[in-house]
Amino acid sequence: MKVKSILISQPLPGDKKTLYHTLAEKLNLKLDFRPFIELEPVPGRDLRKLKVNILDHTAIIFNSRHAVDNFFRVVEELKVDLPITMKYFCINEGISLYIQRYTILRKRKVFYGKGTEKEFLAEIKKHAIENYLFPCSDIRKNTIPDFLREHNIENKEAIFYKTITSDLSDLADVYYDVIVFFSPADIKSLFDNFPDFEQKDTRIAGFGATTDDAIRDAGLINNIPAPTPESASMVSALEKYIIKANKG
Repeated sequence: MKVKSILISQPLPGDKKTLYHTLAEKLNLKLDFRPFIELEPVPGRDLRKLKVNILDHTAIIFNSRHAVDNFFRVVEELKVDLPITMKYFCINEGISLYIQRYTILRKRKVFYGKGTEKEFLAEIKKHAIENYLFPCSDIRKNTIPDFLREHNIENKEAIFYKTITSDLSDLADVYYDVIVFFSPADIKSLFDNFPDFEQKDTRIAGFGATTDDAIRDAGLINNIPAPTPESASMVSALEKYIIKANKG
């Protein structure tokens, strides 16, 4: 079946033109953005009541841009003066560069994985003597906490923001040929909004291993997985699939 419309389960990136827009123009597709989840910040005062003291730690683990945003939000709310010795461990280089929004990198000690989660965890293991703070969401993978516990690395996990389901009721009678998901929370939101959802002719695109697992656990088919050896990005995977589907 041909693909004529795509729904991206993320917020519309303002006026910024994305690679998805370029793809839609190239292949003459209808493209919509709609976040399936919303993030609710946990106030710094609540974290203080839970005895989360940032300065008790020597290193911070960042596994997403949301974690970076909310960590530095709390730092500002609580007026924490971060020491120059604080180390930052980022799951990839992109996250490490993102920190520049909040601090000058050349004055900070930043470490990051070289593309895979395994390499990121190996970087943490090299610095096992640190006392880590892991600011995260209430919905997160077990990989990092399990790794820290398994290797007896001192750490504290703290929920700095919560993931809540968006109201998608206005999409009840709207059909898209492809829906693109980026996290297990997106799949949860789909069924929170539409408990009786059936895939039928809808093609599903899922980014990342945990999203792929959530799609399968929900009894759905991930028609367009990414990344793969052939398609490093979701845009690339979509383009290959759609060109093939729309041929002829």
